[in-house]
Amino acid sequence: MDINFEYAAHQSALMRAASATSAEFRRKHIATASRIAGQIGLFQRQLGAAAACAWSAGPLITTE
Repeated sequence: MDINFEYAAHQSALMRAASATSAEFRRKHIATASRIAGQIGLFQRQLGAAAACAWSAGPLITTE
């Protein structure tokens, strides 16, 4: 896994969610960011990385 690519994809999804023009698009981008965060967390746990717990803390919360 290219972890820097995944970090960038996660950040991009969050930025797209923040600038979404509808609640539906916002939810889709948040879901994408959550999926990527899960993949990052799994990768880090497999490596035994201490930071993994931060990526597996649960789904992202957004206000509408």
